[in-house]
Amino acid sequence: MFDLHRLRLLRELKHRGTLAAVAAALSYAPSSVSQQLSQLEGEVGVPLLEPVGRRVRLTEQAEILVAHTEAVLERLEHAEADIAASLTDLTGTLRIASFQTAALTLIPTALDLLRDAHPHLRVHVTHMEPERALPALQARDFDLVLAEEYPGNPRPRPAELEQEDLFDDPLHLALPEPADSAATDGPMAALRSLADRPWVMEPEGTTARHWAMSLCRNAGFEPDVRFESTDLLLHLRLVEQRHAAAFLPALVRSGRTPSVTLRPLPRGQRTRRIFTVVRRGSSRHPALLACREALLNAVAAHSQRA
Repeated sequence: MFDLHRLRLLRELKHRGTLAAVAAALSYAPSSVSQQLSQLEGEVGVPLLEPVGRRVRLTEQAEILVAHTEAVLERLEHAEADIAASLTDLTGTLRIASFQTAALTLIPTALDLLRDAHPHLRVHVTHMEPERALPALQARDFDLVLAEEYPGNPRPRPAELEQEDLFDDPLHLALPEPADSAATDGPMAALRSLADRPWVMEPEGTTARHWAMSLCRNAGFEPDVRFESTDLLLHLRLVEQRHAAAFLPALVRSGRTPSVTLRPLPRGQRTRRIFTVVRRGSSRHPALLACREALLNAVAAHSQRA
């Protein structure tokens, strides 16, 4: 029988990419990880790694082993959920990753609800964008991720992850000028009126940036992106002080009256989807069920304030 610990190291290598990354994540020496994987190769009887430059990649047989390891780990997560469900009190640590606006608006209310209902549950929250958080969820660095999906930019949905929608967050064009001088001939006209203005957008490589660039190009212009940040509060401040135009989600206002001129976007581009993601094997864990319920209640509370 193959050693499960060594199989997990092989799985970690698939998700993290390098022996050094595996060693750093698990607090091992790289030489120890390499030795353990060499021992696994001896157990299996076939090569599991092959050199590619200064790195290594998994062989076809290693990929087969990782697929079976994923199934075993999923089954163990089911067992963990069943054990937790048999207890009368929730304990342990729940690790959440959330993008900024959800972390600011929804997470504090959800934490209040979880603290009141399950005082012995320790909740750890990390601010991390979905592009990094979802692979980290697959690597078991987190238990739940709050993620977003922009119109026309669906995310890949790995079979081992389970997604549950929370709500649709309205998106608007934010104008760096008073309302009386803004274009009012329709969403596309308002967008085109900003073709020569500076813009603030999220960094290259994010789904939000890809969506925003596509929207501007469909309106017939290449935006002059002078400011880049994942901090949407900075986006709002730059619009308030008339340094840039931006696309802003409703969550960034936290239910407050808009401080800038907002215009609707073209049809089909007016909301982003907010959802939670967990690993399929852990989805029935009582702590995750409680967290998802708390987030739904937080959404309801936010909707009442908006």
